[in-house]
Parts: sequence; structure tokens; C-alpha cells
Amino acid sequence: MFHFEKRLWQQGFSRVMGLDEVGRGCLAGPVVAAGVILPDDFDCTGVTDSKQIPTHDARRLLAERIKKEAAFYVVKECSPQEIDEHNILQASFLAMQKCAESADPAPDYLLIDGNRFPPSLVPHECLVKGDARSASIAAASILAKVHRDELMYSLHQLYPWYGWNTNVGYPTQAHYRGLEEVGISPLHRRTFRLRTEKLLTVSPRNGYEA
Repeated sequence: MFHFEKRLWQQGFSRVMGLDEVGRGCLAGPVVAAGVILPDDFDCTGVTDSKQIPTHDARRLLAERIKKEAAFYVVKECSPQEIDEHNILQASFLAMQKCAESADPAPDYLLIDGNRFPPSLVPHECLVKGDARSASIAAASILAKVHRDELMYSLHQLYPWYGWNTNVGYPTQAHYRGLEEVGISPLHRRTFRLRTEKLLTVSPRNGYEA
């Protein structure tokens, strides 16, 4: 899992940041990115693509260890409004750029999950399925997913009609049923195919108490 990082360290790069995002396919909520710079003595045991880790509790425990042991980490969001303004691909790039720009001192190389990234002042490499190939990207994947899932669990308490406590904003039958029955919430991405134009007319608090 440190193959790419070791190669870059040997070339003289010292602050290699792994970047990943989660939530691109969701109907609601932000897209979330994380950036992680790991020390060369980091224990990679259990650190892999967050989707391959079976439970939220297991991911959360790994996230706590990553935060404790990383040389640097950051989590950033792009809101549903930013997604509607820029489109989901550009918003995903923007969230990752926010992470890269937050580090002080700045990263000197970026390892990015995926097959493309906008031109950057910082040299970078895109790795398809990078969250299963690079420890830094995998760590970022875990932090981003834990952050976003827990955010959607909490938002479920305000908007309980869509099943965000289980689908975390992804398209499911329960999510579409909620959209049909109560309408579109302020957290939905209006440029996505929501299958309804009905707007939520009851306040979140009243709706939840009912």
C-alpha cells in the first residue's frame, strides 16, 4: 500500500498527500473530500478502500487512528448548492482542491483517486482504484466516508422521510418514496434526477416531531 509513496519519497518528495472523495452519486447532501499525508512508519493494517470495510464502526475506529497518527489530514465539503452550480465532477475536484490548499506547509505531491484532475501547481498523479492501491488515498477515503456518513445520519433527524440513516443520500426506493411523498428538501441536488418537482412544505422540526 506504500508503493507509490515510497517511490515519491525516494525522488525527494516529503509531503505526499492522498486525496479521495465520497458522495458523487448521492441525490442529497454534500460531496466530501479528504486529504491525508502519512508518515513513513504508519501501520497500514486494515487501511483500504472504505467501501471494502464492512461496518461503520470499523471505519470509524480506523479514522480515529488515521487522525491520531497522520502527519496531516483535512476534510472539506462542497454543498448541494455548489454541486448544482459547478456540476458534480467539478464540485468533486473543488472539494479535493480545498483539501490540498489547506495544508501548511503545502503538499509537494498529490496522489488522487480516479483518472483525471484539473491542472494544478502541485505535481500530481491519478490512480484508478487508488483507494485500494495507495495507503494515503485509502486513508483519505476512510476519513471522507466516515465524515459524510455521520453527517447524513445526523441530518436524518431533521429530514426523516428519505432514509438517510441507511442510504446516506444515495438513490434507493425509500429515498425516492420520500421525495414523492413530501417533496425536495433544501439539501437535495436540484440538478440531479429526483423524479419529482414537489417541494418540501413542512418545516423539518414539525415534520420530525409529527
